Amino acid sequence: MSHRDEYDTAMLAAMNLIWGEGFMAPGGVGHVEKLVAGLALADQRLLDIGCGQGMPACLLAERHGARVVGTDLEHHLVRRSRSRAERLGVADRATFLTVQPGPLCFADGSFDVVISTGAFTQVEDKLGMFRECYRVLRPGGKLRCYDWMRSGDGYSDAMRRWLKLEGLTYAMETAAGQAALLTEAGFGDVQVMDASAWYRAAVRREYEALTGPLRQPLTALLGADQAVHFIDNWRASCDVCERGEMRQVYMRACRP
Repeated sequence: MSHRDEYDTAMLAAMNLIWGEGFMAPGGVGHVEKLVAGLALADQRLLDIGCGQGMPACLLAERHGARVVGTDLEHHLVRRSRSRAERLGVADRATFLTVQPGPLCFADGSFDVVISTGAFTQVEDKLGMFRECYRVLRPGGKLRCYDWMRSGDGYSDAMRRWLKLEGLTYAMETAAGQAALLTEAGFGDVQVMDASAWYRAAVRREYEALTGPLRQPLTALLGADQAVHFIDNWRASCDVCERGEMRQVYMRACRP
């Protein structure tokens, strides 16, 4: 199975401006802390699936003392992650690999913790991926993830418009459906925390910033046409979030 890169320099520049340098999901540092809340990570071996530009992995190495391996399908993102780890002085604790879709390239029981931000949103074979996460975790290991999810079956015209503007591969599941798949993969203590109310407010603030103080910086970065595209994208995102069709969900699970 081959992969076509989807995150171009324009999208990364927009994300850096809106969400903070090196982040590819909303919430910045607060999101990372929420993702791993309650975990003692010092010297724990942690796998970050879909590491993106590497900031979360670097923060977990720097602030929590984790030994992080980040993986991504897009080599240019892995290059950015490695450069970031070097600049932040954590390259000895945060390493990054370009991988292919499919089974994880690690031995059974290699990790204490597996995290992912948004990557499972884009994986069609979620059960297969969760079984792989289970396999590479040691007994007692933890899975923590954050995903964008649909609220029900099918997509409205508003949702289809947002998906077209995004231009990314999405394979959204419902929260209940994903929890069931985690259980089927063997995980126990599956917990679901819906953060949709938080992001409904946050995405509205982001859109208002893009149409206000961030409009000129965005235009300077991307040019007028691309800036208009991203503003339209955020307006469509507001719509589907405020209609409750697109949800933001944290999940926790444990390998028994």
